[in-house]
Amino acid sequence: MELLRLGPIGHEIPAARHDGVCFDLRPLTDDIDPNFFAADGIERVRNALAVGKLSPLEYADEMRIGAPLTRPSSIVCVGMNYAAHAREAGAEPPERPVIFFKMPSTIAGPTDPIELPLYAMKADWEVELGVVIGTRTFRVASAEEGLDHIAGYVLANDLSERRLQIEESGGQWSKGKNLPGFTPLGPWIRPAAEVNPGDLRLRSWVNGEERQDSTTSDLILSVGEIIHQLSQAMAFEPGDVILTGTPQGVAMSGQYPYLADGDVVELELEGLGRHRQVVTVTG
Repeated sequence: MELLRLGPIGHEIPAARHDGVCFDLRPLTDDIDPNFFAADGIERVRNALAVGKLSPLEYADEMRIGAPLTRPSSIVCVGMNYAAHAREAGAEPPERPVIFFKMPSTIAGPTDPIELPLYAMKADWEVELGVVIGTRTFRVASAEEGLDHIAGYVLANDLSERRLQIEESGGQWSKGKNLPGFTPLGPWIRPAAEVNPGDLRLRSWVNGEERQDSTTSDLILSVGEIIHQLSQAMAFEPGDVILTGTPQGVAMSGQYPYLADGDVVELELEGLGRHRQVVTVTG
């Protein structure tokens, strides 16, 4: 099962795709948002599909694919969580999660353009496994318990402006992570029960040339361990998003140029779909 939001920006329709058919979720929920997850929305969708309660969504294949969730209370991101990426950034692999925050206003759909202001001259791509929290999560006892709090998984692009992140950061990273549209998500959320987060291939390309190719088996801190450790210091609410880190192969390594007007960024994560984003530089 795949959870989606389809339609124009600001007017997306909640939907679920099952056995190749896209069903309208509006009889069950107004949107795929924190209230949906807090009310055990995934299980309610599964039950409704099982009894034939939902109708196919007309013209679904012709609609824009939006981000598959909206209005999370927080987006918490883990940096340097692949050893090779830490090395290419000139850092030692961390023993504890290195974290930064992104604003909900950074969320965009998987095919929406990447709109850069003229001063964003060091924009970088980062393919990542995203985690969607399903139940309130605070001070979980173990990594195994942390996995029990996950509603589903999603493909994310943790776009970054490295000049703002590093050269003008004031000692933190979030400044370079929060331009509007800097967290494309989607095309869908897949329920946690259908995903093995410990062994998924993730890849990225720019203008058709491969940039990243790795698997989540190379994560320094596993998904469960991230939730375990972070939950000792903060509480997560239903619908919150955690980004788990990116592998080597980004522009910050010096191997590749930063993004420029007209570039095409593509991402893929096994079982979680594909992104295609065109860079547009505006005044």
